[in-house]
Amino acid sequence: MATFFTSDTHFGDPRILRIDRRPFPDLPTHDQALIDGWNAVVGPDDTVWHLGDFALGPPPERIVEMLAALNGHKHLIVGNNDKAATLSAPGWASVAHYAEIAVDERRLVLCHYAFRTWNGLGRGAINLHGHSHGRLKPIPRQYDVGVDAQSLRPVTLAEILSSRRRGGSARSSRKGSVKGVEKLPEPSA
Repeated sequence: MATFFTSDTHFGDPRILRIDRRPFPDLPTHDQALIDGWNAVVGPDDTVWHLGDFALGPPPERIVEMLAALNGHKHLIVGNNDKAATLSAPGWASVAHYAEIAVDERRLVLCHYAFRTWNGLGRGAINLHGHSHGRLKPIPRQYDVGVDAQSLRPVTLAEILSSRRRGGSARSSRKGSVKGVEKLPEPSA
């Protein structure tokens, strides 16, 4: 049983293809590719912490269907685009605005938003966040786990920590880990 982290899937959100230039021709293809990518790495007994902005736009019954289609025991850290239908959907093991957990003997502070400072920073705690879609300059012990920063799929803590050691962010080195997805072009300045 592994623990995974992700954020900013934006299921059903028509803005996401344009704003973040996700490489999909339409929203149904986007949503299915993210579901397939999730299920390719997450098993039924794994745990996933989704750090906000799960869905925006689909009707409540579609949110329930998508959540049920995703493997694992799912926890939601509420994001700014998570509305009542997402928060009340059956299938969340927990729903909160903030959490502190330990994974692989590492203390983690989880929130949708990146912090300048956080509880335990001076004792090695790591802040995992979403919201910024891979656009924030990384600071020590802080990582964006959103799909735009992490190859369009949930990632383990080991993958998160090694991403910085490889040099660069996952956003700048997407390899199309979701079936049928090509490397994204970098946005022009």
